[in-house]
Amino acid sequence: MDKYTGKKLDGRYEIHELIGVGGMANVYRCYDTIDDREVAIKILKDEFLDNADFIRRFKNESKSIAVLSHPNIVRVYDVSFGDVIQYIVMEYIDGITLKEYIAQQKVIKWKEALHLTTQILRALQHAHEKGIVHRDIKPQNIMLLQDGTIKVTDFGIARNFNSATRTMTEQAIGSVHYIAPEQAKGGNTDGKTDIYSVGVMMYEMLTGKLPFVADNAVSVALMQLQSTPKLPRELNPELPIGLQEITLKAMQKDPKARYSSAQAMLDDIDRFRLNPKITFGYKTPKADEPTKYVETIDQKPVPKPKPTPEKKKPEPNETDDKAEKKERTKGQAITKGVLIALLIAVVGFGIYFGYKAISGGATDISVPDFVGKNIVDVQQDNEYDFNYEIDFDYDSSKEDGVILAQKPEPDSKMVKQGATIELTVNGQESEITVPHLINTTEEDAVKQLESRNLNPEVVYIRSADVNPGYVSSEFPSPGTKSTIGSTVYVYVSKGTVESKVTVPDVTGKPLSEAAEILTEKNLQYEFEYDNNSYEEKDTVIRQNPLQGGKVKKNYTVKLILSGGKKDNKSVDITVQLPAEETNGVSFQVTVDGDVYLTTTVVPSEQKAFKFTLTGAGEATDVKIYLNGQLYQELTINFQNESVGTPIYHDYVMPTTATEPTTDVVTTEDPNAVVPTDTTDYYNPTDGQTNETEPVTEAPVATDPVATTAPVVNENDNNQ
Repeated sequence: MDKYTGKKLDGRYEIHELIGVGGMANVYRCYDTIDDREVAIKILKDEFLDNADFIRRFKNESKSIAVLSHPNIVRVYDVSFGDVIQYIVMEYIDGITLKEYIAQQKVIKWKEALHLTTQILRALQHAHEKGIVHRDIKPQNIMLLQDGTIKVTDFGIARNFNSATRTMTEQAIGSVHYIAPEQAKGGNTDGKTDIYSVGVMMYEMLTGKLPFVADNAVSVALMQLQSTPKLPRELNPELPIGLQEITLKAMQKDPKARYSSAQAMLDDIDRFRLNPKITFGYKTPKADEPTKYVETIDQKPVPKPKPTPEKKKPEPNETDDKAEKKERTKGQAITKGVLIALLIAVVGFGIYFGYKAISGGATDISVPDFVGKNIVDVQQDNEYDFNYEIDFDYDSSKEDGVILAQKPEPDSKMVKQGATIELTVNGQESEITVPHLINTTEEDAVKQLESRNLNPEVVYIRSADVNPGYVSSEFPSPGTKSTIGSTVYVYVSKGTVESKVTVPDVTGKPLSEAAEILTEKNLQYEFEYDNNSYEEKDTVIRQNPLQGGKVKKNYTVKLILSGGKKDNKSVDITVQLPAEETNGVSFQVTVDGDVYLTTTVVPSEQKAFKFTLTGAGEATDVKIYLNGQLYQELTINFQNESVGTPIYHDYVMPTTATEPTTDVVTTEDPNAVVPTDTTDYYNPTDGQTNETEPVTEAPVATDPVATTAPVVNENDNNQ
């Protein structure tokens, strides 16, 4: 059992279970008794407590995150850097890694991939603004919460922009499938390095495949430098061209050709969201097109070496021979540079363990006698923390796994705790295949490993998929070749507090169908609209939590529905004016009751008035007023750009030649002028002027340039 599980750190943090095993630290789910909350605590492994480089990296992580405050970056609550234990207290993330999510989904829908990428870029933009480059962006370091929120973690090798030192060993730490070309060859890194890694993750999410895959890390690193991946649309033809362009621009081998910042990449993503048919015109390299040149560590362009011809050519002159040799030497510098980088990383770890063997402890110990003992028993009873170097020989008279010889010999000298002991172990084959242990009992798993001379390390975890007491997973994976005496981690289920429901994928479905699916899964739901979405109205465009998440029964899933936004379209309208009207009159247009346009026209001169309306409705009411009189009504359908048959109303022309006034004239005024002639009514439908009985009072005149709401003639019988 893990030595920390069940313990309490500094009288405050109760350690409940191991939830993650990393290269330099283990992560535990813990309970903070003071702040009453679950936290995650990353504890540096004991074997690295006296290693300055690992301690520096561990402290770098806490310092890097401490200066960052962003909803998409994991929060740090507390740190402790003691001599006995070093740990970081962080926000507890109840979710899975993006790598696990990609493995579940195979290919992620491009809309969802953009949703996830946007959060990652926002986190990186914040970090870059603070001068912090992550340098190890990969889906294993991205946590995905049940509600779809992204959390960027593991700033262990993050560096400041202005940091001058860039060692080969540090560059080799990042996962080779996601590192930028400048990292692979040990060059300087900046924010564009992280952008390259984001591009690789987008490629993987959108296609379900990594852009570069090979048998070993060196080959992958060389492909990062020299090869061009297949176009994403070759692997997933449904991808829009613009999204392919964004992905490949982020993955440009020359940092100058990439996006200048995370924000610049976000800007292109926003433009693409508004119009998924957009193309940016970025140059797209052909798959397997050889890179014309890459840069060596000193940043000078180097031509790619020409392939060696099969047939012997005539001997070149001495000058040509030197030039060709020089070109070959430059081209090989890339390969050597990468190999050196990776070798330094490996040698660095060897030096560290050698140093530990020499200076590990202060206590002098007489070399014990290991001959005749089983290697697994010796490793499990390693009281003095010896570092065992194992070699193999075979003696048919002895059992496999028995120690045949040792250096130093027993009782031959005094050594310090942590010293290196060379052991020769009996074994016809030094490589042992790790057995398949999943769903076997803990007892059976331990017996199987010990029978193969493998060292079992049992770790207890919570699992909803495996019964308590049975193996949930193992590391290394079943079928992996391992050496005699090596450790195999066996993760045994302790059961789960409560069974959980897997959230189904309801995106792209109408609300009615999504509701039915969720109800069948014993899940509740609520929804809200995104009025900027062009999808069919009431279609689920996002959900929270994402599909595949584990939640309790009756959990409420939040659905984001499309508001059914339509593109604006323009319609041209022509209004025929009453030709008999020679005076200037007020011309006003209202759209669904709101004033859209007010101007002055002279009908006898202009004959007609043209204007353009822009909108997105399917049944929009338009009314035209002349001098406050309702003159024309029509309905517009912007979606099919059609105009309904207009309805005209009679226009009443003033009978006096004087300027129109806004005062109402009454017969009680002794100075009032009462007209005795007739009022002419112009009907634009038939173009005729008709006479009526003389009016007994003057009409109310309106200001031709008035901008107030239109006044409808109450005596108009045609309304």
